Parts: sequence; C-alpha cells; structure tokens
Amino acid sequence: MVRALPPGRAADLLHGVPFGQPAHPALVRLPIGCWTSAVLLDWLSGPKRGRASSERASATLIAAGLATALPAAAAGLADWSALHTNQQRVGLAHAAAQAGATLLFGWSLLARVSGRRGRGVALAAAGLATATAGGYLGGYLALRLGAGSSHAEPVGHLTAIGWQDLCPLAELPDGRPARRQLGYLSLLAVRAGDTVAVLSDQCSHLGGPLHQGRLTGDAGQRCVVCPWHGSTFRLADGSVRRGPATATQPAFEARVSDAGVVQVRPLEAAAEVATRAARPRRFRSSRSAAG
Repeated sequence: MVRALPPGRAADLLHGVPFGQPAHPALVRLPIGCWTSAVLLDWLSGPKRGRASSERASATLIAAGLATALPAAAAGLADWSALHTNQQRVGLAHAAAQAGATLLFGWSLLARVSGRRGRGVALAAAGLATATAGGYLGGYLALRLGAGSSHAEPVGHLTAIGWQDLCPLAELPDGRPARRQLGYLSLLAVRAGDTVAVLSDQCSHLGGPLHQGRLTGDAGQRCVVCPWHGSTFRLADGSVRRGPATATQPAFEARVSDAGVVQVRPLEAAAEVATRAARPRRFRSSRSAAG
C-alpha cells in the first residue's frame, strides 16, 4: 500500500467523511458531464452561421471540465492512497486514462482558441473515448474490487429480533478491544467497568478487523482506530471521526442482564422502540388538550 496523503481534516474532506459517502464519484461527474456535452455540441452543431455560438459553448464546457477535473483528481488521489496494493494498481491505470483525457481536452481547447476547429473536435472526441475507458476502470475498481463501498456487515435485519445474548460480562477484558461472535456476525466489544460498547468488527472502509485496533479519545468520546488504514469510529454510535472510511460503522445498544450476560441489539432497534413508545404519549396529550 502507498500512502500519498497524511491523515487529517483535509484528507477527510477529500475522502468525503463530512458527506457520509466518497466524494470522488460525485466530483468526477462534473468534468465528464461537461466534456460529454461539449462533444455532443460539436456533433450537433448547426449551419455555419450558427456554428460560432455553439463553438463558444463547447469551448466553455471544455474549460469548465478542465477546472473541475482538479478537485476530482485530488479526491481520487486521497481515496487511492488508502487502498490495498492490488486495488492501487487498477487505480493507477484509471488515473492514467483520466489524466490522458484531461490532456486531450486541454489540447482541444488550445486548438479551438488558435482557430483549428477540426483538430479541436477530433481531440475532444479522443478525449471522451479515453475518459470512457477510464470510467470503466473506475467502475471495476469500485464495484468489482470493492473500493469505495461499505464493507461493514449489514445488521438491519436484526432489528426485529430484539435483545440477543452475546457473552458473559466477566469474559470481556476491561479497557481492551475484544471480538465476540453473534451467530455469524463478528462484533467488537469494549468493556469499561460495567458498561460495554459494541460495534460491528468489520471496518466499513475495507473490512479491517477493528478488534485488532487501538482505543483512543476524540473530543471526550471513546473511539477505536482501524489497524489497516486508520479509520476512526466513535464507540457510542459508530460515527466516523477520521477517514478514509465514510460509512458509519454499525453500532449496537448493550446492556448487562441480572445474570451478568451482555445483551445487544442494533441501535436502529432502540430508536424504533423509542419512536413507538413516544406515539401513545403524544396521542394522549392531544386528547387531553382537546378535552
């Protein structure tokens, strides 16, 4: 793995942590959309008397695509720097194709400015073909190799099941991460005295084992740091404190039974129960107000 960017707020922004999803796929749509529109205008331009206005529009779209390609490339570099080696190889090919497309559209713009429209149109068509090939590699990287998608195991189907026994409290080490199984699910359990915080153990970034990570504090909140790429999650609710992960880590509500057994249920279930419990109170208060 090659680390191109140091961790920090700038890297988190490029990853898309504040938005809850990777920023690169959204940003890359801007230059691709502008360049596609420019090529379509070239192909569909009208007679000579109307060609000047469409040529200005095409040049403007190409220039806008070149301007927006820079932040898209920066976000892609941030994501690429936190991938596995085999993913980074495909990422390099994807980046090379998109860089080639950017150069071709840059040359197309220069040709148009110098009055060589035919060459500019040809270069733009070649640039769009190259960008399309690069887009295919990006899709392969994201969908086949799993870069950018959440790798956390889904737990929403457990919402209706309710409380489940996890393990005796006495078996958990105090103040250290531990892995426990809930059926086929691997969970991270962190004990602090008589309280337990539980998250899905499989990191949402690329599936790293959180129970092998280290505990840390962030703004007074206990967090766990993934040992693979440094993603940091708050133990209380699984929210992302530091990237490269952008998806929230599935979290569980935990309690200790009278028999000393740790019981868990997804936080989604706790929120649903609280919502159902609040509805009758609102209904009764509205009836009382009406009376």
